[in-house]
Amino acid sequence: MSWLPLSFGAPMVLWGLLALPVIWWLLRLTPPKPQTEVFPPLKILARVLRREETPQQSPWWLTLLRLLMAALVVMALAEPVFNPREKLPTEGAALALVIDNGWASAADWGKRVATAERLIADAGSNGVPVVIAFTAEKPNAEIGPFDASAALDRLRAARPRPVPTDRPAVYARVAATLERLPGASVAVLADGLAAKGDEAAFKTLLEKNAKRLVWVTPDRPSLTGLTGADNQVDGFALTAVRAPGDPAPAQVTAGAFDDKGRRIADATLIFAPGETTATATMAVPFELRNDFASIALDGEHQAGAVRVLDESSKRRRVGLLSQTEADQAQPLLSPLYYIRRALQPFADLVEPSSADLADAIPQLLDQKPAMIIMADVGTIPEQVKQRLVDWVDKGGTLVRFAGPRLAAAGNDDDLLPVRLRSGERALGGALSWTTPQAVTEFPKNGPFADLSPPSEVTVSRQVLAEPTPDIVERTWATLADGTPLVTGMKKDKGTLVLFHVTPEATWSNLPISGSFVEMLRRVVQLSRNQGAAIANAEATAASLAPYRMIGADGMLTPPSPDARPLVPGAGPLPVTLENPPGLYGSETGVFAHNLLNASSTFAPLARPQVSLPVTAIPYAFDQSENLKGPLVAVALLLMALDTLAVFWMGGLLARRPRRAAVATTAAVLVILGGLFGYVDLARADDSKPGDAQAIDDISKTRIAYVITGEPGVDSISRAGLEGLTRFLIEKTALEPGPPAGVDIAKDELSFFPLIYWPIDASAPMPSQAAIARIDAYMQQGGTVLFDTRDQFSNGIGAGPASPATERLRDILANLNVPPLEPVPSDHVLTKSFFILPEFPGRFNGSPLWVEASLDASNTENRPVRTGDGVSPIMITANDFAGAWAVDENGDPMLPTVPPDPM
Repeated sequence: MSWLPLSFGAPMVLWGLLALPVIWWLLRLTPPKPQTEVFPPLKILARVLRREETPQQSPWWLTLLRLLMAALVVMALAEPVFNPREKLPTEGAALALVIDNGWASAADWGKRVATAERLIADAGSNGVPVVIAFTAEKPNAEIGPFDASAALDRLRAARPRPVPTDRPAVYARVAATLERLPGASVAVLADGLAAKGDEAAFKTLLEKNAKRLVWVTPDRPSLTGLTGADNQVDGFALTAVRAPGDPAPAQVTAGAFDDKGRRIADATLIFAPGETTATATMAVPFELRNDFASIALDGEHQAGAVRVLDESSKRRRVGLLSQTEADQAQPLLSPLYYIRRALQPFADLVEPSSADLADAIPQLLDQKPAMIIMADVGTIPEQVKQRLVDWVDKGGTLVRFAGPRLAAAGNDDDLLPVRLRSGERALGGALSWTTPQAVTEFPKNGPFADLSPPSEVTVSRQVLAEPTPDIVERTWATLADGTPLVTGMKKDKGTLVLFHVTPEATWSNLPISGSFVEMLRRVVQLSRNQGAAIANAEATAASLAPYRMIGADGMLTPPSPDARPLVPGAGPLPVTLENPPGLYGSETGVFAHNLLNASSTFAPLARPQVSLPVTAIPYAFDQSENLKGPLVAVALLLMALDTLAVFWMGGLLARRPRRAAVATTAAVLVILGGLFGYVDLARADDSKPGDAQAIDDISKTRIAYVITGEPGVDSISRAGLEGLTRFLIEKTALEPGPPAGVDIAKDELSFFPLIYWPIDASAPMPSQAAIARIDAYMQQGGTVLFDTRDQFSNGIGAGPASPATERLRDILANLNVPPLEPVPSDHVLTKSFFILPEFPGRFNGSPLWVEASLDASNTENRPVRTGDGVSPIMITANDFAGAWAVDENGDPMLPTVPPDPM
């Protein structure tokens, strides 16, 4: 029932207002409390003659106060709501609720949940089922249909993910489900950002079985993301983007953090009016910039506002190599002197301790450099050449400078970007110039394209490249006569570069010019450090294990069970649930996998053009306010004032000493203050029944078992876990608490890392809601060990299934079970504590089934499979609890079959 901006949840209670006249009449007949007077005998004798008496009436203001108090109580009981929201259209065969829970929804996830809760509540009141799907979840996640209660459980268990949404795949699944429920209402709770394939996805979702569309989006996406962080010569350059449509200027502060989370630098990015891109530079010393581990935007609690950094954003390690080092008394003649001076400000320089190339090259490669510079190295020893070639193919940058030795070497060197002519071209020689040659404009296809040609640089001698069809593509710098000064080419993942002059000022004055420094810096920027993590990745099919992940709120967290090893490749890698953004590798070296890249933009999501009735609302559409609490508080205040009035009229306050009266008044005021503060305190107090048990459950690691309702089964389960707990305390550093029996339909399951479920065919079949809670527990990282305890009855193998196995199949039919396999011999479970070739319990012979691992190549010579996630499910028939069950004296309660002396 709604009266303009006011509605009542129980309007029939308002009929109680008709009792106000009766209350008024009773109050007028009721005299106030009589005052105490001194006994007057003569006055009493004068009143012996009885006269007609009229009862004394209460004062009008006291009567009005009491009537107002009664009216407020009646209105509060009628559940008044100010500015009530309209009921949303959720009628039809079902409500299909499709919610974006990608990275862009993390900042205001609470609004999405509140909106979805109201939609589910309206669907529940209409008695229609709910199909609920999230666009950033696993493709096998259950989507329903559910009843309203189960849908609320699924909603509250969901969390935003630090990955993009996958609308096409999820919308297709929802559309397939709605084929069985034609005429459903579809509610789309979008994050406001457009993505590839949206048009086709909405067409698939809405064109056939939808009856109407409820479109819920933010008024305007207010996201800001970091798309670039480049450690340049003069500072750390940052690039940020925001969604279009905001004409006002804006600014955001970015902070740089080291690997310990300490803030060590700041920069302010300013968006001009109407602009979607902003840049800034952190002008801090290079040594400090090299400590940057991550950069984050202040106030943006989502994964797109954070960039993690790896070795590619830090100072490169450069190896220097020369066959002849000049005498220390003549440093200016050293082939590496100018190179050292040019690279020291922005690179870590390493040099071998041996002058023998056969020893020097391996020494440099062992230090995992990003780049190796060879000054006039002619012939590379065959015994180390292949290792150098492999290093280049895997991403190394080899820079070579010309000189007499290189000019005299053969032209079959495959570690040069071009084929060289024998001998060098010199001023006054056979292939000579009449004057030294200057440097011309740098080619547009090279790394020096935006540099100005140095007018002061001249070249008097060089090595010449053989003319080939691809010589132009490989030329990065040329002389005035068109001959190459610098050439380069990609070789697999690495780069080969050749300066056609010497690294000292004998053939050219380039090494003593400022352009030489900038050219070397550009070449260094092309390289990347070859850290231990990369080396390990190459040894294991280039896979990098998850190390630290960026959560949906932008915080670094340990990897989730869903995260899988990452295979780095050329170009930006996609961000998925299996490869969420974050750091991959190990403490010795990491690879940064960020959500956004340089080409990322934020495009607003347009509402699909459909012929269905559309109800468009923002996330903040419900601005209603329940007035029951304030009305009750005002009624209690009036009750306190009535009490004071009665005390005053009865003379109770007048007879008290002044100090006592003041104290009484103060006490009443304190009570009133408590009444007003009570509502807020009640809202802030979120304690619930069972909190004490929850605190006890999380105070220590505890293993749980499912209470089946069969006393014999439950007692063995508890005794078995108690025996296992005793063993863990005695033999390991873990000191778990006592095992806990859980009712999967009621108890909180997330407190326990492992739940043991003995399957008993005589126990009641769990409800769908209970199985859904187990499914949510498994998807959020918990592990359930199912034990049919029937190895010698039948087990899990082929043939007629035992009753316990049949019950297990019925349970698993309602769970999102991943592909299973018997534990392979190289699985981490076989080596986690003892080396176990099999997994016996009270019985032996049944395999232990776990989630199937990803297919891996190059498994030879590996003692254990790497990158194993925690399996959410394990299945056995060997009666694990029976094997561990002990009595109060620690003696086994059940024999093993066959007998095992251990």
